[in-house]
Amino acid sequence: MEQTKQMDDDKINGVASALGVTANTIRNFNEEATFNIIANTYRNHSSSVKYQLNPIEKIIALYQEQIALYKRMIKEKNELIEKLIKE
Repeated sequence: MEQTKQMDDDKINGVASALGVTANTIRNFNEEATFNIIANTYRNHSSSVKYQLNPIEKIIALYQEQIALYKRMIKEKNELIEKLIKE
């Protein structure tokens, strides 16, 4: 698709849908203008997105989920034992 001079409307609509933009956005795309906007608005690394994951917090959350699961399993087992004893 990148090598073709013209694309039919079905392909443009499909690409636009996949990218979450309008077909006109693709038709009116200007590569030079896009890079100028990026170059003029990006000053330094302070505005970049930073993701910080704390693995300890994840481990604690998983451990707590595991404890909750064990408690449910023990409760169900005890209920089943009580039911069997009554029968």
